[in-house]
Amino acid sequence: MAVEQRFIEKIYKNDRVAVSRGISMVENEHRDAVELLRNLYPRTGRAYRVGITGPPGSGKSTITNRLGSLYRKRKQSVGIIAVDPSSPFTGGALLGDRVRMADLELDEGVFIRSMASRGSLGGLSKKAREAADILDAAGCDMILFETVGVGQSELDVVRAADTVAVVLVPESGDSIQAMKAGLMEIADFFVLNKSDRAGAEAAVRAIKTVLTLRPQSDGWSPDVIQSVATKGTGIERVAELIAAHSKHIRDKGILKAKRRDRAVERVRELVSDRIRTEFWDERREKMLEAQVGAMLSGNSTPYDVAERLVKDFKG
Repeated sequence: MAVEQRFIEKIYKNDRVAVSRGISMVENEHRDAVELLRNLYPRTGRAYRVGITGPPGSGKSTITNRLGSLYRKRKQSVGIIAVDPSSPFTGGALLGDRVRMADLELDEGVFIRSMASRGSLGGLSKKAREAADILDAAGCDMILFETVGVGQSELDVVRAADTVAVVLVPESGDSIQAMKAGLMEIADFFVLNKSDRAGAEAAVRAIKTVLTLRPQSDGWSPDVIQSVATKGTGIERVAELIAAHSKHIRDKGILKAKRRDRAVERVRELVSDRIRTEFWDERREKMLEAQVGAMLSGNSTPYDVAERLVKDFKG
């Protein structure tokens, strides 16, 4: 069944039911999802995409909520994609967007969607990036990605966002954790949330010290700002830094280069997915199963089996 033009037009008009249905098609790998994305792609590229990431319990959801409210006061439309841990039973998101962002759910200018990470160690499901394309085509001005708080592996967010904010808290040695996780490399700026707690000033100094060791190649120097998101403190400053970084990468041509690289990476992913799907047909699955015994007995190796399977694929 082809995607109806009427359905596509509804997405262009930001019809909430159509947008929701489109995202569900992508998330559930509906047979028409690729055609839908192909039709919508020419209308993407206008929205600015912001990644909000960091360790668990740092207050990412609260900051995202407050930031969304701020943009709405400025008459900007907002899309929020909250990537949650996958349920081991259903594969769905364990945490509900309406539980965490109830303040925004009734606002017609905000579209909020929770998506399961589906095992993505980088904290951001590939489907979330495709969902962002739908929100982009629907006319969102700002798209906020709030990633799973896995702490050590959130680097996928760089592949989706134009600006990345890393949220930390004063306690638990988060500045050291950030160094280990590679968050220092991906952050365009840091938000030390819950900064009314003891140790905030020391944490800011520690992060800034580490940042002096980070090589600067694009002329942008990441700042460290303090916030208390539950009180709304520091949110204006977060928005200011997003705007400043946006201007910087636009003026320097970095945003254009980022989006070019993102498009190339998307093609590589699509090709890999297509080949993987075509490769593992029923016959080659059986070929692999037939060789397991030989590998375990030492009469064959995984390398030999892989070579035979590839030769078979090439025909």
